[in-house]
Amino acid sequence: MCGIVGYIGPRKAIPLILDGLKRLEYRGYNSAGIAVVDQSGMIDIRRASGKLCNLEESLRQSPIEGSCRGLRSYFDSFANC
Repeated sequence: MCGIVGYIGPRKAIPLILDGLKRLEYRGYNSAGIAVVDQSGMIDIRRASGKLCNLEESLRQSPIEGSCRGLRSYFDSFANC
C-alpha cells in the first residue's frame, strides 16, 4: 500500500507535504520520501526508511528548499508527445 501527497503552487512545499504525509502516517508505511524543484530547476529528493520522523530528521540534517511550481511546466512539456 502507498500514499501520495502532492502540491503545485507558490508556497514552500516541504511543510505542506510533510503535513499531508503525517495525515497518512496512521496507515503504517515503512518509508517516506519528498521531492521538490529547487531554485535551479532541478528535482531534489530525500528518502528515509521507517517512520516519518526519520524523513524529518534527514531534512533537518540536509535541508532542501523549493516549491513544486516548476513541475507544472515540466509535465506540460509532454503534452504534445
